[in-house]
Amino acid sequence: MDDLDRQILNILRRDARTPYTEIASRVGTSEGTVRNRVDRLTNEGVIERFTVTTQTGNVKAMIEISVEMNVNTSEVGDRMAEWEEVDFVWQVSGEEDIVLVVDCVDTRAVNELITQAREMDEVKRTKTRLILDERLG
Repeated sequence: MDDLDRQILNILRRDARTPYTEIASRVGTSEGTVRNRVDRLTNEGVIERFTVTTQTGNVKAMIEISVEMNVNTSEVGDRMAEWEEVDFVWQVSGEEDIVLVVDCVDTRAVNELITQAREMDEVKRTKTRLILDERLG
């Protein structure tokens, strides 16, 4: 991956629907080059998916999860990623092992996800942070 790939990815991170012609103009190359690079980055797995960010009025939260020693956090995270309200599952370093970023209809639904996580045998504890505001970086 080179600097041009990084420039294209930075634009797509902010808005995955940006037309290739606009990306090409902004990075100083042709639309065909942008298309080929996005196709290659997708085929190589660098681009995993294109997604939509919404302003639904829902409650967004980070649920930080600590698991027992000798637990495969990747497997636990894969199971949690299947939960409908989960937008992202991050394996992290530090006190916690996994962070879920969730988008729920209300705080009751957030609490249900916390309970669901705590009922898993591998989970030692959880800590939750409500997301009050978010901005693109």
